[in-house]
Amino acid sequence: MKELYIKQKVFSIGGKFTVKDQQENDVYYVEGSFMQIPKTFSIMNIMRDEIAVITKKIFTFLPKFFVEVNGREVLTIKKEFSFFKARYTIDAADIEVQGDWWDMEFQIVKNGIVAGQVNKEWFTWGDSYKVEIRDEEMEAIVLAIVIAIDCVKADESAVSAPTTYGG
Repeated sequence: MKELYIKQKVFSIGGKFTVKDQQENDVYYVEGSFMQIPKTFSIMNIMRDEIAVITKKIFTFLPKFFVEVNGREVLTIKKEFSFFKARYTIDAADIEVQGDWWDMEFQIVKNGIVAGQVNKEWFTWGDSYKVEIRDEEMEAIVLAIVIAIDCVKADESAVSAPTTYGG
């Protein structure tokens, strides 16, 4: 089993952060597009080769995010219409997210077998997650799912943030 740690910089304008291993070495780089449409996040390995892309679909009534790994779309996260609490669904072939993914406490399951486990690290500055990779062939997919869900959460909190108007 491999453990990865994601700690986003709270005030990172372009959405840049790294994914570290247990020895705190950088193993992946994540870069968000700044002021670009559509909004994307690129996940790159240590050699800076792109392994996954998360894209926010534009011109849709409700938010939708696509996740590609190694050039192949593996899942879609979309907001469902609801009057009270935000509700999202994850569509993926043979992949399920089980648990409380809104609070970043969940498992990623492929064909009934746990491929990864995600736990939010509490009492840290910014959002930090511990990601256990149980199936190393699924590492890029697990990582992309965690980052995509975090993008959805960040997008939702930006929409629901209070706005003040000066007069």
